[in-house]
Amino acid sequence: MITIKSASIIVPSEPTPNGILWLSESDQMMQCSHEPLISIYKPNNNNDDIILPFSSETMKVSLSRALVHYYPLAGRLRSADGGRFELVCNAMGAKLLEAYSEAEVADLGDFAPTEAHQDLVPKIDYRTPIEEWPLLLVQLTRFRCGGFCVGTAICHTVVDGWSAGTFISSWAKLARGDDLRPDEIPFHDRTLLRSRQPVMPPRFDHREFSKPPLVIGSLDAKAEQKKKTSVALLKVSRKQVEGLQKTTNEILDDQTNLVKPIRPYSQYEAIASHIWRCACKARAGDDRQPTRVRIAVDVRNRMKPPLPRRYFGNAVFITVTSTCLYGELLSKPLSYAAGIIREAAERMTDEYIRSALDFMTSQEQVGSLRINFSVQGNTEALSFPGNPNLVIPSWVKLPLYGTDFGWGKPVYVGPGMLTVEGKSLIMSSPASDGSLIVALCLQTQCMDSFKKFFYEDMI
Repeated sequence: MITIKSASIIVPSEPTPNGILWLSESDQMMQCSHEPLISIYKPNNNNDDIILPFSSETMKVSLSRALVHYYPLAGRLRSADGGRFELVCNAMGAKLLEAYSEAEVADLGDFAPTEAHQDLVPKIDYRTPIEEWPLLLVQLTRFRCGGFCVGTAICHTVVDGWSAGTFISSWAKLARGDDLRPDEIPFHDRTLLRSRQPVMPPRFDHREFSKPPLVIGSLDAKAEQKKKTSVALLKVSRKQVEGLQKTTNEILDDQTNLVKPIRPYSQYEAIASHIWRCACKARAGDDRQPTRVRIAVDVRNRMKPPLPRRYFGNAVFITVTSTCLYGELLSKPLSYAAGIIREAAERMTDEYIRSALDFMTSQEQVGSLRINFSVQGNTEALSFPGNPNLVIPSWVKLPLYGTDFGWGKPVYVGPGMLTVEGKSLIMSSPASDGSLIVALCLQTQCMDSFKKFFYEDMI
């Protein structure tokens, strides 16, 4: 049981730029809903670090200071022509809630983002006009045992995962009493991702904007959307990660000799391939069932020239694998799936990205494209990302576990909820020992089988 004790609006502590901040097409493609994140802190971490007492006033003052640098988060969205949005920098502020829970941190179990954890994240009433929605909401929940949860909800139109992570890390640094270095100040000019003028015709077949495959025999995904889902957190040890990578990189040639790929498959490629194959097995579909995976690619270092390191906004582009069949994935080695995933990511070159920007800019109504990228529970049937498909982003490189507000590092950082079937997340473990955590939402009827295959098929 969580009780909301107070609610306040936090505005920047100093004057900030006013007016319209141009949103890139990559911003426009992201849903305008808020991505929930929870950071859990246990009381009195048993270490030699100096642990500061929790102070809601410190959290408010430091957030106010952070919003000076991250002033777009204190603004509001408004609708524009063609289904687009505008970001109005007006310093209306972020919403901060203070809450108390009778539970203890230990009662949260393995922190799987089930319905029981949704109360740790602030809620947004999407029935109200969009101009009234705070772009940043924070909920500070204190547990009976003395632990804390910092739950944030940040509008995805405004930031990607990296930007959200750097904001929270900067806020934490200010809360500890430190100042931001010049190289830690966010970069707000999003015109670096503006399409070329005049807009050129796309130079590629942008399959990422096409509709995903359906279950064989279905005309839409409505039946799949209605099926009950379950959420799980699956721990993968460093040894298991290394074993999967070893298996992925053992490729048989036509003479059944072991050969090595020109460039070894990465940790992500190995884990994502394993998740894909296990989902195909657990779903137990026809061998002729088509399937594909949606992947998020950070393009900061793929652009020419690269985007500034502290680029604040959506520099993530969505790509999809080529469509293949269950039978192909399950009858061939893990390297087959890894190769398909690699091809999808490597497609995102500077030229391809700029072609995608041209394609998006040329659309009179971007809403029809945005629907295909949406991962909300109320998506239309045609945009459903689940069965027989998957969404597998990685949070491994996001700056999440450094968020020390003065109480020590969090014992867990992860999604506040995961409600869309077929969506998974690959995350770092708080142990920082090379192990990983896979968060997964799957149809309940498939979850036990998935877990069985997930661990049995590892070496």
